[in-house]
Amino acid sequence: MTVPVAVVGPTATGKSDLAVTLALRLGGEVVNADAMQLYRGMDIGTAKVTEAERRGVPHHLLDVLDVTETASVAAYQQHTRGVVEDLLAAGRTPVLVGGSGLYVQAVLDDLRFPGTDEGIRARLEEELAVVGGPALHERLAVLDPAAALAILPGNVRRVVRALEVIELTGEPFSANLPKPGPARYGTVVVGLDREVAELDGRVDLRVRRMFEAGLVDEVRALEAVGLREGRTAARALGYQQVLAAFDGDGDLAVAVEETARATRRFVRRQRSWFRRDRRVTWFDAGRPDLVGDVLALVGK
Repeated sequence: MTVPVAVVGPTATGKSDLAVTLALRLGGEVVNADAMQLYRGMDIGTAKVTEAERRGVPHHLLDVLDVTETASVAAYQQHTRGVVEDLLAAGRTPVLVGGSGLYVQAVLDDLRFPGTDEGIRARLEEELAVVGGPALHERLAVLDPAAALAILPGNVRRVVRALEVIELTGEPFSANLPKPGPARYGTVVVGLDREVAELDGRVDLRVRRMFEAGLVDEVRALEAVGLREGRTAARALGYQQVLAAFDGDGDLAVAVEETARATRRFVRRQRSWFRRDRRVTWFDAGRPDLVGDVLALVGK
């Protein structure tokens, strides 16, 4: 029976290359699970696979949004599950790949997405500006202890969202969180990681190469078509640092360093997120027999 494979883990571990290799070996196609690679034109700064790097393997959910559009996990869930189910029906192996934990979870788990209320959200954000994130997190802990345990106090956007859902639905926000269980479609979940020092070095090298490859010009081109108006795209790592340089003294050396520093922090958050999922089988991304070991796990 054909089952999907999900390749997850921190940035700069080599997930995209492994996903293409697995698709070639398994007769499959790659499905993107990186939120920022959904955007057209955001190529260099997101390390989007080039046509050559795809090696003829079809890729889905790349380049589907303009930078002015806001990425929606709910919409991604609907579209991606449709793609996965179509591939399975055709006997093709879906290889889901990316480091956006919530997007992966939206495909593999019974994650619900309640509606929104602009008025409630605006009021909570105004309150956040006055009382601060810790106070709102304390309120969440009273209203929904399970959600407060799952959401870090520093994740103020998520805290605000949880309080919004509680007020809107009258239910605990934690009722919408996924319950532990097998991954949807019987998906085999593969995690790639590397030693911290090695990965930090790979991040620094990747960021330098992005700037050398023309990230600044890419940001200028996207700025001309509305990047600054994009609520999601404008916050992407690298892009926000270059925009800040444009607004400041134009020191791109600072932008390089700030991008690398922010990416290293992001890597640690990714690692923490995926390590909580006990369905992930972890591999050292640098091991010479990686592909063979992963295929053995998949049963091929």
